[in-house]
Amino acid sequence: MALTPVVIALNASGEKTAARIAVALGAQLHGREGRTSAKVTFSNALDHVRDLFAAGIPVIGVCASGILIRAVAPLLNDKRSEPPVLSVADDGSVVIPLLGGHRGANRLAKEIAEVLGTKAALTTAGDIALGVALDVPPLGYRLANPEDAKDAMANLLSGSGISLSGNNIFDLDDTGGDVELTVTDAPTEGSGARLVYHPQRYALGVGCARNADPEELWQNVSAMLADAGIAAGAIASVNTIDLKADEPAMNVLARRFGVPLRLFTAAELEAQADRLANPSDVVFAEVGCHGVAEGAALAAGGELIAAKQKTANTTCALTKADAPITDLNGRPRGRLSVVGIGPGQAAWRTPEVSKLVAEAEELVGYSLYLDLLGPLAIGKTRSDFPLGGEEDRCRYALEQAAKGKNVALVCSGDAGIYAMAALVFELLDRGPEAQGVSDAARRSEIVCSPGVSALQGAAARAGAPLGHDFCAISLSDLLTPRADIVRRLKAAAEGDFVIAFYNPVSRTRRTLLAEAREILLQHRPADTPVMLASNLGRPTENVRYRRLDELEVDEVDMLTVVLIGSSNSRLAQLGEGPRMYTPRGYSRRIDGDLENVGNRHLDDKDAS
Repeated sequence: MALTPVVIALNASGEKTAARIAVALGAQLHGREGRTSAKVTFSNALDHVRDLFAAGIPVIGVCASGILIRAVAPLLNDKRSEPPVLSVADDGSVVIPLLGGHRGANRLAKEIAEVLGTKAALTTAGDIALGVALDVPPLGYRLANPEDAKDAMANLLSGSGISLSGNNIFDLDDTGGDVELTVTDAPTEGSGARLVYHPQRYALGVGCARNADPEELWQNVSAMLADAGIAAGAIASVNTIDLKADEPAMNVLARRFGVPLRLFTAAELEAQADRLANPSDVVFAEVGCHGVAEGAALAAGGELIAAKQKTANTTCALTKADAPITDLNGRPRGRLSVVGIGPGQAAWRTPEVSKLVAEAEELVGYSLYLDLLGPLAIGKTRSDFPLGGEEDRCRYALEQAAKGKNVALVCSGDAGIYAMAALVFELLDRGPEAQGVSDAARRSEIVCSPGVSALQGAAARAGAPLGHDFCAISLSDLLTPRADIVRRLKAAAEGDFVIAFYNPVSRTRRTLLAEAREILLQHRPADTPVMLASNLGRPTENVRYRRLDELEVDEVDMLTVVLIGSSNSRLAQLGEGPRMYTPRGYSRRIDGDLENVGNRHLDDKDAS
């Protein structure tokens, strides 16, 4: 989905300009805390801009260009995927697209300049020479050979003129030059002297047997397009019945075309029954409509130009609209992103997680975790759930995705470590007959993205306590029988693992941590270092160290991670304070031992 820009104001002098831009673009206005009257505020401009950029959100800063450059510089790596970044003078006298010129920044700059009555300082060659970016065609058109755009522009800048073939989509003068801009439905070879644009006015309808080979569907569709003389780039969407939302062949096909997969109910497809070229009572008995491929193509828009073509396991059909299809019918496949946002510090949230959250329409989670998202949660539908409502939380998120929504289920740390990811898959595995979720929910796309776990955050603050074998044990007996926890504690103690305790205590659970301490003291020294880390990554972060025999339950709460060293763990007193580490054993290597040399390479590979 296209992300709405955020307009940043750093002070009162630029806030009026920022507000004008935000209103004109329908964008959010974020302002520096204490210096602006914006409803959404931030305390650190560099961190705030960096978070937005990492999430793929276009940023318009009413501030000095240098501030924006310093903020995003560490994240720059691929101009093809970076979101637009623009700077605007406080008085609105100049608009400068800094990044993403061909990903919308130049267009935004022109829009903003028009609103402010000024000029955009464009520096990309195409915009200067022609007033357009040839690699960014108008909505509804696709450039078939973007890799040649650079050479074509170089030729134009060297003095070559333009010749036009087909619609004049850029409103340029035909000078009969050597660089040809061709707009056509047909497959046409491009080059540095010919840029080929396809109007996306064709809708592809498809059907298939369950678990059909994606290659079989691809070959069927490719043959149909070849027979019709239609280029792949002219396809606007792949369309089918909603019962096939999770069908691999359908999703692979849409990805290969680089277009959305759109879904229709049986009733929506049956509404096209009178227009079908090949209605089928067999199909009606199976899914409730008289045609999937033809019906889906017709429901997407246009008139049927290629009737149902089938193979053993697949069908396809094609419609053509009078103009490029820019407003898609049907609904998308729902997506549930199960994300871990780390311990709470924005800098520890991965760019992938930030991007998934930014793309989501609805955020689901425990209120504290949603609050920790800060600006990424602004303007989105929030569904807050209390502690203890984990199953309701996951079921709700899945059923919202079943409606075609893009939903993010937000967890702290890593979503797959003592968090909601396992429960999501448990509900999907149960099925509706066992209080699971609906069939529609099971057809949604499920994405899991890793986060920095609490044990990783604590270990990083300590030094390197997880430098050798370690394990994690939850001390909550709400979901795990107490006897099982004690058995695992004894095994970990005997195995001399470094141990990370999750859920060490709560208001009602106060005894297992003390019992764990006594079990561990039977197998490791009394002075074994223990790290207590509370509220990691937040302003109230508190890290302290204790001896194992001095570990007290009362100084631990449910927001504390407890790291217990092994018998080899050390607490080093260094210049910046105590640092906890667990030696890997490198000092015990025997120089010249070929076996050890081989093991060293193996260990290094494992560590990477």
